[in-house]
Amino acid sequence: MNFQDYFELTQLYARYAQAVSSGQWELWPEFFTEDCSYRLQPRENHERGFPLATLSFESKGMLKDRVYGIRETLFHDPYYQRHVVGTPLVLKAEADRFECEANYAVFRTKLSELSSVFSVGRYIDVVVRTAEGLKFASRQVIYDSEMIPNSVIYPL
Repeated sequence: MNFQDYFELTQLYARYAQAVSSGQWELWPEFFTEDCSYRLQPRENHERGFPLATLSFESKGMLKDRVYGIRETLFHDPYYQRHVVGTPLVLKAEADRFECEANYAVFRTKLSELSSVFSVGRYIDVVVRTAEGLKFASRQVIYDSEMIPNSVIYPL
């Protein structure tokens, strides 16, 4: 993997974290290919090979539907999220396809409360080169604790 590819990859991860931390939900689907997959799954299920996931989306259209739901139909106590993402570890590099992992931590801040740890885990990703630059073809969000406070509204 050359330096330019690695730089673009780290920028993809950083831009993703910035977008989902800023509440600009309409940007979230644009990090993915049209026929992408996005799964949120507890670590225990992932390690045991169980398919059950908390959230599972199989296209960019489904991600856009989720954004619509966040903006227009879901009612919840508002909060902010802050994503801290580790440097991606490249497990396999091909010309236009990369398999990567990165640790993450998401902190949640309700308007009149102290910040708290919301979710910790790792991303398991397949990133591909498109005409628009690098995009996620697949993102598995494997969270360490099966205990999720309240519910998952916003993307991790």
